[in-house]
Amino acid sequence: MLTRVGLCLVLFTIGIEANDDSLPPPVTTTVDFSKHIEPILKERCYGCHGPSLQMSGLRLDSRRQALKGGESGHPSLTPGNSAKSLLIHYVAGLVPGKAMPKNGTRLSNLQIGLLRTWIDLGASYPEVENHHGKRIGADHWAFTPPKSPQIPAVQDTDWVRNPIDAFVLAKLEQRGWKPSLPAKPRALLRRIYLDLIGLPPTLREQRKFLKDSSPEGLDHLVRNLLDRPGYGERWGRHWLDVVRYAETNGYERDATKPDVWKYRDYVIQSFNQDKPYDRFIVEQLAGDELEDATAETHVALGFNRLGPWDDEPADFDQDRFDQLDDLVRTTSEAFLGVTLGCARCHDHKFDPFTQQDYYGMVALFNGLHRPKEGRRERKLPVGTHPELHLQAQKDSRIKALGTSIEKLRDDFRTELLSSGQIGLPASARMAYLEEPKKRTDIQKQLVREHQSQLATETAQAITTEILAQISSLEKKIAIVRQSSNELDQAYFLNEPQMPGVVHVLQRGRAANPGLEAPPSLPASLVASQPLLPQDGKTSKRRLALARWIASPQNPLTARVLVNRVWQQHFGQGLVRTSNDFGKIGDRPSHILLLDWLATRFVKDGWSLKKLHYLIMTSSTYRMRKDAVPEYLAADPENRLLWRVPYTRLQVEAIRDSVLAVSGQLNRKMFGPSMVPSIPEAALEGHPDPDKIWQTSDEREASRRTIYAFVKRTMIIPMLEVLDFCDTTRSTGRRPVTSVAPQALSLFNGEFINRQALYLAHRVLKETGSNLVKQVEQVFLLALCRKPRDEERRQLVNFLNQETEAYLWEVRSRDRVRLAAREKSLVQLCRVVFNLNEFVYPD
Repeated sequence: MLTRVGLCLVLFTIGIEANDDSLPPPVTTTVDFSKHIEPILKERCYGCHGPSLQMSGLRLDSRRQALKGGESGHPSLTPGNSAKSLLIHYVAGLVPGKAMPKNGTRLSNLQIGLLRTWIDLGASYPEVENHHGKRIGADHWAFTPPKSPQIPAVQDTDWVRNPIDAFVLAKLEQRGWKPSLPAKPRALLRRIYLDLIGLPPTLREQRKFLKDSSPEGLDHLVRNLLDRPGYGERWGRHWLDVVRYAETNGYERDATKPDVWKYRDYVIQSFNQDKPYDRFIVEQLAGDELEDATAETHVALGFNRLGPWDDEPADFDQDRFDQLDDLVRTTSEAFLGVTLGCARCHDHKFDPFTQQDYYGMVALFNGLHRPKEGRRERKLPVGTHPELHLQAQKDSRIKALGTSIEKLRDDFRTELLSSGQIGLPASARMAYLEEPKKRTDIQKQLVREHQSQLATETAQAITTEILAQISSLEKKIAIVRQSSNELDQAYFLNEPQMPGVVHVLQRGRAANPGLEAPPSLPASLVASQPLLPQDGKTSKRRLALARWIASPQNPLTARVLVNRVWQQHFGQGLVRTSNDFGKIGDRPSHILLLDWLATRFVKDGWSLKKLHYLIMTSSTYRMRKDAVPEYLAADPENRLLWRVPYTRLQVEAIRDSVLAVSGQLNRKMFGPSMVPSIPEAALEGHPDPDKIWQTSDEREASRRTIYAFVKRTMIIPMLEVLDFCDTTRSTGRRPVTSVAPQALSLFNGEFINRQALYLAHRVLKETGSNLVKQVEQVFLLALCRKPRDEERRQLVNFLNQETEAYLWEVRSRDRVRLAAREKSLVQLCRVVFNLNEFVYPD
């Protein structure tokens, strides 16, 4: 059945023949589509007939769709003849009751003239769509769903342990190259430990491994480490980089986000439980909208509240859209690997994302609000839907009883003030009796000055009858409180009411709203927009978004995730711009391997642990890092993966390894963050250094670095100097720098020197006074190998020289020789902590 609009189109086409003289004339100047036509269509037409909404079935952002027309089946454009084009007759107001645009002012004669000239010249859409009718960029490799490719045939079949090796070897054999030799067992041992749990193997674990260092033994080791709690602590930190995790809001006050560490613990537990990645996505975006919502899925929503927040913005409306922008940018980069945020002020310059796409995504998040009281942020209860419903009823009952108590007190206070039987001056009594909104400035001052006196006299005068009523109500409150257990609370945004309308903001400014932007997904990535069901509690918009992102049909999600995992194992992803799979992002070095991994990942139930196992049991992962001059000259960036690249450990693994080797690592998991000591110089100039950084005791501060307090305006110096992530936005890959402060921090820093002392004490306790055994023990603990003969000789000499130098300095050999031996060992431990071999996996 035709709609009224469609019927009008048919009648118009059949029965109305407009006189060209009744139309504004075409312009005689040159018409440029991007300069003259597209702005008109975007501002006045796309809101109802664009990528997100097609009223009457008409879509005008595509030439193919515009020629097809709407529900009437007649084209809206007649290329070469604007006078017969339906679009022109509608915008010119020649169809009774159907003048377009429907909302806002009519198009000017100049605008209609521009449209006429454009149509007369053929109504082309240059630079907007290709010959298939798709928007330019929509056929980009990353925007087409991955298909599992055929595993390539190779000559050296003995090297292939799983399909990963076949894809890598096929490219090498095309060049006549061979992969690097397998790494030595001890090197692989340390590599695997540091990759998966971020800690070196203990002496006992080293001895156990050497009993079976075969490839199958390594396979078993990988399985074992994946089941350890340290896996979640190591890999959870990678995810926290991606979602811009920090525990404060940034800006001037940089207030602490209450209990945000629960989100961190949720991430660690999710990795350890091998929670399917599709479920992991949905919980973080829409954990409250799930039918089986729990306390855990509500904690997961902390993802939406992790970003910076200005608690006193200059422009509240603009700040609201800045917060929504943070959600759109982080979601698109973290899960989809696209820079949708670039379309906030204008259409994306490179990818097929329009402003309408961007604000359609904004509308999906627009229902979210920040629970707060002024500048103070609030937490919210978490639990199942029935538990939350019961809690809401309980809170409502307690609130009603509390209101009754306040009314009793207020009524008595008013009666007391009206009677004049109170010691307040008459002017103060009148001020209190006046409605608060009608009080003058003088009356407000009187109220403030006499608050204490009024409270005291009211308490003395209140009757026993009223006190009894208040006591009865307080008992009822206590009974209600005890009727069920109080729910835990967590830090997340909630959706207290249905979302309002979102408009495209011109130049991204809240003060310049344009066309309405209905909630939608990026048009170039979907065949059709999803339905947005409502249940009366929330809009379910985020749930629709999350399910689309987590769908096996989504072209980006699985690719982006497997690339992130590959990046952490090899230092670089198959796509080296891990947060940008768009047109100006890096092209995959092995696109067939990427697609095979992505499709296999989905088939394996979105299991991260299975993905790790697949990668780490391949011959590709187990290669050496030795360079071949010929290959290095032709492929200096190792794009063909002819060896495993050298990658420095991230600062968390460096610090945690130091604590593990020194014997001081506290393996306590979860809970509020610890605050490690930092140099006093880092706090110089702050007006309240004791308040800004309240250091934990040393035992607590010796927990793994993932549990360290992350303050946006005060990053721990050791972390910052060793390339900690950006806490204000999603970090796809941390920068890797080599600067002098890093050496100074690791060689002269208080933390390293203290841990070197602890390591020296440990080695003395475990080996005694034998210098050779001391050197061997330090190497085994820190580097997982014994020193080579030359290293052993040089370091024993070093210990003797340091001892003699210290004895000569104090000029008293007999009394301090033991202390001198210990001090020299401390210096050796400090040297080992500063070896490249310590901060590189192998």
